[in-house]
Amino acid sequence: MLDEVTLLEGPFMEATRLNARSLLQYDPDRLLAKFRHEAGLTPRAAHYGGWEGMTLAGHSLGHHLSGCAMMYLTTGDPQFLDRVNHMVKELQLCQESSGQGYIGAFPDGQRILETEVGKGNIRASSFYLNGIWAPFYTMHKVMAGLRDAHRLCQNEMALEVEIKLAGWLDRCLAELTEEQVQEMLKCEHGGMNEVLADLWSDTGDPVYLELSRIFHHREILDPLSKGEDILAGKHGNTQIPKLIGLARRYELTGDSLDRYTAAFFWDRVVNHHSYVNGSHGFHEYFGPADSLSRRLGSSTSESCNVYNMLKLSKHLFTWTASPDVADFYENALINHILSSQHPETGEVLYFHSLQMGGVKEFQDPYHFTCCIGTGMENHSKYGEAIYFKGDGELFVNLFIASELHWSEKGVILRQDTRFPEEQATRLSFLNEEPVRLTLQLRIPAWVDDRCRVSVNGRKVSKRLEPGSFLTLKRRWKAGDEIILEMPFGIRLEPMPDQPRRVAFCYGPLVLAGSYGNPGNGPVWNPLEVPVLVPEGKRAPAVTDIAWEETSDWLVPVPDEPNSFRNLVSRPENILLQPLHKYSNQPYTVYWDLLSEQEWQALLKQRKFREEEQARLEQMTVDRVIPAGRPELQDHQFDSENPGFYDFNGFPSIESRYGWFSFVMEVDPGAPGELMVDYWGGFRGPREFLVKVNGVTLATEDLSGVTYNEPDRVTYEIPATLTRTGMIKVTFEATPDHYAGPVFGIRTLRKNDPPL
Repeated sequence: MLDEVTLLEGPFMEATRLNARSLLQYDPDRLLAKFRHEAGLTPRAAHYGGWEGMTLAGHSLGHHLSGCAMMYLTTGDPQFLDRVNHMVKELQLCQESSGQGYIGAFPDGQRILETEVGKGNIRASSFYLNGIWAPFYTMHKVMAGLRDAHRLCQNEMALEVEIKLAGWLDRCLAELTEEQVQEMLKCEHGGMNEVLADLWSDTGDPVYLELSRIFHHREILDPLSKGEDILAGKHGNTQIPKLIGLARRYELTGDSLDRYTAAFFWDRVVNHHSYVNGSHGFHEYFGPADSLSRRLGSSTSESCNVYNMLKLSKHLFTWTASPDVADFYENALINHILSSQHPETGEVLYFHSLQMGGVKEFQDPYHFTCCIGTGMENHSKYGEAIYFKGDGELFVNLFIASELHWSEKGVILRQDTRFPEEQATRLSFLNEEPVRLTLQLRIPAWVDDRCRVSVNGRKVSKRLEPGSFLTLKRRWKAGDEIILEMPFGIRLEPMPDQPRRVAFCYGPLVLAGSYGNPGNGPVWNPLEVPVLVPEGKRAPAVTDIAWEETSDWLVPVPDEPNSFRNLVSRPENILLQPLHKYSNQPYTVYWDLLSEQEWQALLKQRKFREEEQARLEQMTVDRVIPAGRPELQDHQFDSENPGFYDFNGFPSIESRYGWFSFVMEVDPGAPGELMVDYWGGFRGPREFLVKVNGVTLATEDLSGVTYNEPDRVTYEIPATLTRTGMIKVTFEATPDHYAGPVFGIRTLRKNDPPL
C-alpha cells in the first residue's frame, strides 16, 4: 500500500527523511562495481568495503535497489526512481555480457556454481558454499531488488532480468538429486523460496514454483511442520526467510501445511524466544525457549531478524487479521526498528544492545553488513502496514500520521497524530462522495479502561476490549471524524525464566533507564548496573506487585513526554525515557527486583569486589587488553586470522582456524600464574590450546558455553618457563576450530595468597 499512503509530519516521517539522506549518500556505481567486474566489464567506480569487499559482495546492491524503490513510493522523489532505473540497466548490461542469464558479484561465482555445485560437487557449511559466503543469500537480495523495481516502479526490464537469472538458476540446479539439494541448503540461502514464488506469481510460469520448492530446507522446515520447536542453537536470520517463503507459497497455492508451519514458527519466536522490544537472538542465535534472562548483552537483537519477522507478520495478518500480530508489529516497529536508527545521523544498528547497562553501537554506514542492507529498507516503508484493506472493510493497525487514498473505494482517510509522543490519534474522512465502509480500529492490548473512542464528538458505547478491533460500520462522508484516546499506563514485563528481572513499559513504549554519561561506554560489570528496591517489600516478584503500585515508582518529568524519574532505583532517581530516544548514552532496559536485605548484600559484594581488584593489581606483573585493531596491539602481538570485537563494552580477540600471541613479563625464575578472561555465549567451534613458550598449559573448549557470563581462568606457569623474565603466551585453535575470544590476560606472582 506504499503507493496509496502519504506520511505526514511525525516521528516516522522524520525517520524516513534521515533514511532518504542516507540512501542518497551511496554511489550506485560503487555498489555495481563487482557485478561489472565479474561480467567482464570495466567498473565505473571502485567497489565499497566491508562485506561488499568479501564474497558476500552484491547483497547491499539488492537492498539498495529495494530501498530506493520503496522510498520512491514513500516520498515521490524522482531521484530514487532514477537510481532504480540506472541500477536495473546496469544489471541488464552485466547479464548480457555473461551471455547465460547469470549476474553476480562474488569472485568466480558463475564457474563455481555451474561446474562445482551444479554438478554435485558440494562443500557446504552454515555460511559457505564451495568457498563463497552464502551465494544464494545474495542472489535472493538481488532478485528481491529486481522484483521491487518491477512491482513498485513499473520497471519492465527488471522483470526480464529476473526471469533470465531464474532461468540460469533452473539450468544450474537441474541435475542435482534431492540429497545433493539438501546438502546445498545447509548453507544460508535467504528467502530464495519466497522470491521464486513471487516470480511465479508475476509470470504465471510454473517452473518458478518448482524452483521455489527446491529451496525447501527439510532439516529445519520438517520438524517445524510437526509442531516441534527446534530453534535452540539455530542461526536466527538464516531461518526466518525460509518461513516467509512458506507463507508466500501458501498464499499462492493454498498449501495448508506451509501455512501451519509459518504460523507455528511465528508463535514460537514471538511468544517464547523474544525480548520485551519484540527482538530476539543472542550472538545471532536462538536459545532455549522461554530462557532469556542470561542472554542479555551487546550482541542481542539482530536488526535483520526483526526486519524479517515484520515481513512474516504482514503475511499472517492478511490471513486472520489477528490483533496479536498487529500488537507485535507495533511493538517491534517502535521499540526495535525506529530505535535502531540514530536520531540525528540516520546510522543504524546491527545489534540492538539489551545489556543491563549497555549502549547502542551504530554502524559505519560504509561497512556494509547485512543490517546496513536491511536498514536501507526498514526506514523506507513505514507506510506499508498502517492500513490493511479487506472486502468492504479497512483495518487501521498503526497510529502513524498519514493519509490514505484508496482509489477503488473512493476513500480518503487522514490520520493526524504525534504518536507515540501523543496518546491519541484523530481519523478524518476527506473523500468527495460518501462511502459505505466497515472500519476496523485497532484497540491495543496495552490500553486500560481509560481508552475512549468517539465518532463526530459522540462517545462510542461499545465495550472496548484491549487487544481487539473495534468495528465501526456506517456511510462515511467528508468531515466525519474518529478520535481514539489511548492514555498510556505503566506496567512491568518480567522475564519468562526470571520473574524478578523486569522491564518497564509505558503504553506501547519500552522505557530504558539512562546510566552514566554520553560517551562513557557501557557498564559490563553485573554488580554495578542499576536495580529496583521497592521499600517495604520482601524479595519481591512481579506476581506480588499490584499493577497500580508501579505507577507510584515513577514520577513524570515535566515538559518531557514519556519520561520519568525512578523513585525505587538504586542509584536513585534514574531517568527513564523511551528506548528509541537513546543514541550514545548508556542505558538499561531490564532491572533486577531486590529486597532491602538483598540490596545491602549487593553493596557488600561491590565492596568486596573493589578490595579483590586492588589485591589483583598488586599481584599483577603484566597485563594485556586486546586492542580494536592490530596496529594498536602491544606486547609483540602476532597472529594468524585474527578478529577483533567489542562485546558488552569490552574489547576481545579471537582467531578462526589460526592463533594469536603476546610476549609478557613475569618474575624471572619464579613460578607464576596466567589469568585469562573469557566470556560465554559466543557461537562456533571454540576449542584451542593455551601455550606458554610452546608448552601447552591447557586445552579450552568454549563451544558449549551458551550464556552471557564472564569466565576467569587461572593457569599455573612453572618456573622452568620463566627464567628470562619474559614468556610468549599463545592461543592456538585446534584443527577446524576457533581460538578465543579472549578479553584480557594477566601474569601474576605465584608467591601471593591465591585470589
